[in-house]
Amino acid sequence: MKRQLLHTETQDDTTLWINLKKGDEKAFSLLFKKHYSHLVRYGNSFIPFPEKVQDCVQDVFTDIWVYRNKLNDSVVVKAYLLSCVRKRITRLQERDRIFRVSTSIDSIKFLFDFSIEHHLIADEITADKVSRLNQLINNLPSRQKEALYLRYNQDLTVDQIADTLDINYQSANNLLHRALLCLRKDWKGSISLILLLFLNAF
Repeated sequence: MKRQLLHTETQDDTTLWINLKKGDEKAFSLLFKKHYSHLVRYGNSFIPFPEKVQDCVQDVFTDIWVYRNKLNDSVVVKAYLLSCVRKRITRLQERDRIFRVSTSIDSIKFLFDFSIEHHLIADEITADKVSRLNQLINNLPSRQKEALYLRYNQDLTVDQIADTLDINYQSANNLLHRALLCLRKDWKGSISLILLLFLNAF
């Protein structure tokens, strides 16, 4: 029994997804535990209502379980879940009219703030540079910032970013390209600092 449990815990997303579709409650539970926190963090980047975001994420998983027989076998689980949360929050905004009478997926704003805590940087000069870089990234257009977040914080491919944002590959690639062009235009420091910021902005 212990060996079987250990095997289940170490299965990758694809295996867990397939087992979930077969009605395996343990696989469903493991996927939930594995992805819940970063889905909530992503959802919190759109609306300042943590309880509603948590409800959205839980609703996504509820639908997945209820409609598991209709799910596609070949999905990138992480990208699929991010996309579902994004769409669910859009519908929430439409229903509750939080921001405007009509809200579309294209118009919701990505509010996540990239930052590295200063206490993690011993060098004061480097800390000042990072503060400037934080500002540059957070001043990017919402969609560009979200694309960067999905690429570097969630480690999605361009194809997966396109699926999550419900756009085509070229549009996703353009978002990333324009964002990096803007940063390189205004940022005179080391590119490695940009990567450091992305990897630590949680």
